[in-house]
Amino acid sequence: MCGVVGYVGAGQAAPVLIDGLQRLEYRGYDSAGIAVVDNGRISSSKEVGRLVNLEQVLERNPVRGCCGIGHTRWATHGAPSQANSHPHFSSDGAVSVVHNGIIENYAELRDELLAQGHTFLSQTDTEVIPHLIEQFLRDGAESPEVAFRCALQKLRGAYALGVLFQTEPDTVYCARSGSPLIIGLGKDENFIASDVPAIINRISEAIYLNDGEMAALRADRVEVSTIDGQPVSPDIKPITFEAEAAEHSGFETFMLKEIHEQPRILRALLEKHVSSEGQVLLPDGLSSDYFRKLNRIMIVSCGTAYHAGMYGKLLMENLTGIAVETDLASEFRYRDPKIDPGTLVIAVSQSGETADTLASIRMAKDWGCRIFSICNVEGSSVVRESDAVFLTECGPEIGVASTKAYTAQQMAFALLTLSIASARGNLSPAELKVYLDDLRDVPDAVHYVIRQKELIQKIGEKHHDGPSSLYLGRRFNYPTALEGALKNKEISYQHAEGYAAGEMKHGPIALINESLPVVCICTQTADEVYEKMLSNIKEVEARNGRIIAVASEGDSELAKLSDDVIYVPAVRDEFSPMVNVAALQLLAYYAARARGTDIDKPRNLAKSVTVE
Repeated sequence: MCGVVGYVGAGQAAPVLIDGLQRLEYRGYDSAGIAVVDNGRISSSKEVGRLVNLEQVLERNPVRGCCGIGHTRWATHGAPSQANSHPHFSSDGAVSVVHNGIIENYAELRDELLAQGHTFLSQTDTEVIPHLIEQFLRDGAESPEVAFRCALQKLRGAYALGVLFQTEPDTVYCARSGSPLIIGLGKDENFIASDVPAIINRISEAIYLNDGEMAALRADRVEVSTIDGQPVSPDIKPITFEAEAAEHSGFETFMLKEIHEQPRILRALLEKHVSSEGQVLLPDGLSSDYFRKLNRIMIVSCGTAYHAGMYGKLLMENLTGIAVETDLASEFRYRDPKIDPGTLVIAVSQSGETADTLASIRMAKDWGCRIFSICNVEGSSVVRESDAVFLTECGPEIGVASTKAYTAQQMAFALLTLSIASARGNLSPAELKVYLDDLRDVPDAVHYVIRQKELIQKIGEKHHDGPSSLYLGRRFNYPTALEGALKNKEISYQHAEGYAAGEMKHGPIALINESLPVVCICTQTADEVYEKMLSNIKEVEARNGRIIAVASEGDSELAKLSDDVIYVPAVRDEFSPMVNVAALQLLAYYAARARGTDIDKPRNLAKSVTVE
């Protein structure tokens, strides 16, 4: 969602803030702004649209000072406009605030402040915060810090805040509740950011603020406390991401780079989590004995991570004998699920800050459930609130449309499933070895698919022009169909629908005509699913649909039925989704490029959904 950065040090703040905001563009935004304090005055500049608009204004009218805050806004309250852009100010201009999150009681606070003589310039919920701080200063708060604390205690909702006071030109204040915020520690300079990539090139250590904590940053020190004033000894974490991971490295977009990184990431996960003796090594926190007694698993997640969870459910039910359910976290938290302490809840999140997923696991913990998370960001909220964690270790995923995080989540589910199946006796040591040998084929198979990108580009360019497309898959590749359709929607803006192929006759078949691309995932399996899928494809052919098949190498039957075929290496059916989805990622990528869209920063989307 919104991006927040802040800087205090000996250097000029504005270039640091702009660099940080550039590195946060992947989060999605519609406007940007900065505020810098110097010589007892806060100077600000903000513009609607891309960050380059703000940069051009700052080139003509620079702002100077060594302490500042910056923001990229993703509109919630009020349309994109200069007035609604952050930073927001108090009436007297002495307090400036940037904010990620939603203040739920802003209307109530706004009415109170209006009655006290305050004038508002925007439609945002954020603007109540500087006015509220200002009111506490008017009422006699002994310091800006005390006024900030008092204001925080009146806010309800989610926030990650950066605050400047014109009377304290050497200090950035910040606070967190429900939205991510980190403090980056430098040498004679310190930073705040809503995500590590914003400042990854400037720091080696960070403090991940907890909910209900605030901090005062000066060039030479950081003081962390609770909102009610109790000192906190912060847990300083090393930054494990490399700065190069947040660079294009010669690729035209981050998404294309991240698609290419998948084979390396999958190999690394296998090397880390499979011992030389052929045992699956999982993180501490959940034992083999626990898995032997387990009888129910609930997977909660959102978006692409939900599709990974669907894959995990199919795999675990197939190999472990445990009853597994999946639920969208945004629905789970409101539907009164019947969960008991014997249920293992698996949370899946790339960022570890997804608001609905966090709320769901907190509910589950209240019911006495154990929490296992699959996550990419060490130190994130989901990780810190889990009993055990599988870190996917992809490095920063900058492209808004997830690619490498998705396949890493699938690999995590594959390894977790094999570990549980082995612990429960569902797989003998010899059978486990066969599965692991087959799993080791996956990275090379994904690499093979990526090498076919020129062929896939031609197919994407050929079929990009239609208003809609249909994606069909069965069994393990039903989630692949959903994910392929989602990728297409996200970055090409072509409507796309993923469907279980057996359900086609229950509605989608009415859409099929000569202008509808139908992407059919039909890699060969040893059971009847392949034959059923062929029948579905023939039904599309009979209605003149444009068939794009994802098929196993050497499948001549599918070539006869299809307009175009993307051949992929044959791997074990259970693991084929990791290979097949790479083809669909590239197909969506090249369709989007042909349509001229902004692939890394698709409209209206945010990388990390930290509010409902």
